[in-house]
Parts: sequence; C-alpha cells; structure tokens
Amino acid sequence: MSFDDDRDPRISASRRAFTRGLATLPLIGMPGLSFANAKYPTAQVNTTKLAVTDTEVTVGQLHSATGTMAISETGSIQAERLAIEQINAAGGVLGRQIKIIQEDGASDWPTFAEKSKKLLVNDRVAAVFGCWTSASRKAVLPIFEKENGMLYYPTFYEGLEQSKNVIYTGQEATQQILWGLDWVNKEKKANSFFLIGSDYIWPRTSNKIARKHIENFLKGKVVGEEYYPLGHTNFNSLINKIKVAKPDCVYAIVVGGSNVAFYKQMKAAGLTSDKQLLLTISVTEDELLGIGGENCAGFYACMKYFQSLDNPNNRKFVEAFKA
Repeated sequence: MSFDDDRDPRISASRRAFTRGLATLPLIGMPGLSFANAKYPTAQVNTTKLAVTDTEVTVGQLHSATGTMAISETGSIQAERLAIEQINAAGGVLGRQIKIIQEDGASDWPTFAEKSKKLLVNDRVAAVFGCWTSASRKAVLPIFEKENGMLYYPTFYEGLEQSKNVIYTGQEATQQILWGLDWVNKEKKANSFFLIGSDYIWPRTSNKIARKHIENFLKGKVVGEEYYPLGHTNFNSLINKIKVAKPDCVYAIVVGGSNVAFYKQMKAAGLTSDKQLLLTISVTEDELLGIGGENCAGFYACMKYFQSLDNPNNRKFVEAFKA
C-alpha cells in the first residue's frame, strides 16, 4: 500500500490484525477456568494456583510503554485493553470479568524477562499478552516454558520458532517478506536492493530470508546491507551509501523510534519517492504518527492490516479504537 493512497489494494493486509481479532481469542482455553456454581466453587477445584476466582480471571500485559519501542507497542496496549473491555461488556469469560496487571518492558530485553517472571510467578496470571520485538520474545520464552505460562504474541515475526507456550498471531516471512519482494519485483521492476535493518534478530533474519529470495528466486542483486542499533538517530552516512549504490529499491526494516529520524533525513537529503523506490515491512499508522505522512508519501509498506481499509468491520473497529 502506498502511504499516499488509502485505497491501493495491491499491498494491503498489516501487522496489527491482532487488533481486530483479539476480541475472539480463545481465552476460554486458559488453564484453571471452570464453570462456577454453588457445589464446586473455583477456590476448591482450581489446582493450578492461577489467578482465577468465581468472578475474575487475571491476565498480564507486557509491552514497552516507554523507550524507543513505545511508538510501536502503544497501539497493542490500547488494542488489547479495548478487546478486554468489549469481552467484559459481553459478560466476560465463563461469567468472569477479565482483570489486567500491566507491566512495562521499557524497550529493554532483560526487563521483559524480569517482568514476565513477576507476572507468572508472583501474580499467577492466566495468560500474558505481550512483547513486540523478537528479541523481547526470545528473552521471555525460557521463562514461559519453565513456568508453563501462555504468551499471546501480537505481531509479525521472522518465523523459525514454535513453542506450545506461545500463540503467534502475526504473519511470518512467507506471508510478508516473500510476497512483498515478489510484488515490488513484478510491479515496479526492482532488481537491485539495498537492505537496511535495526540490529537485532528480526531485521537480520528477515533480511537473510530476503537476500536468499532476491538472489535465488528473483535473480536480482543485493547492492548493500546495513544495520543500526535500536534508537539510532543519525542516518546521514547510510543515506550517502544509498545514493552511491543507486538501488532499484531500498528494503527497510528500521524499527521503533529510529523511523522518525530515518524518514525525515531521507526527505531532507532529497531521497523522496519520485527519486527512490522504498518498501518497508516495519511501518504502519502507529509509526506514521511520529514520522509524519509528508515524510513517507509515495513509499510502500507490505503489511497485513491498515486502519485505512475500507469496509464496515474495519470502520467500526477503528472508531472504537480511536475512542
């Protein structure tokens, strides 16, 4: 989807489809939930020690409310709370209202690990909705497996992982990376690519998949590949490298707050859409609020959901989400 064309159907489809589907997540499958009645009250039959009573079930929320990833994860926090409000308004789960304990991973992977242990061991939550970056997910995974907790992971990722303790709700490589590259190659005649990413597991693994697809299947060429720390804000050297390499397409997997600096500096350097084709798999409306639409006009994003999708279900969801 082009950022300056709300109804371009060619690359529709986004990352936070989780937001639309969350209200129907199978919370009723969580361990420890039982039908409450006078003969068998929950307190007597709940052998899991999870925070489930006759009237409440407690879940955890673990996202970055602060730090460089807050620009991306705040939308998940809000969407999950909206879904829980809607579930509670409809009567809850098996007659129980959902209670939330929220923790801040603060864009720091050790903090994510510490907070996940607190939610599972101390608070005994029935499930956790959380993480965003693959680095944060990898940090908490051993804890969820050790404590046999359940994590609902709400975003796209690189694939190459499966765990009985994680529900992966987002798209993986074949549903985003390969499809987007095929589209930009066929529709925009892009054969040479400059790969850019933030320096952690998801961008590096995604670009590894992208490079193999470009070279082996599209018979194209990678003319550059660069990585920068999360929170990085000076991309002038990178932009000069792009100008020298002259790729048909910049393939950008810059994450979090760094996007604000990257796209503003691209525009300031004259690399606008009339001069440089760019495809990203890490920017949606959440990031655009910080970047500014004028700094991304004409670039493309391959996601599985956009707020601008024009259909009755989405209009109803977006209205409720914004409210």
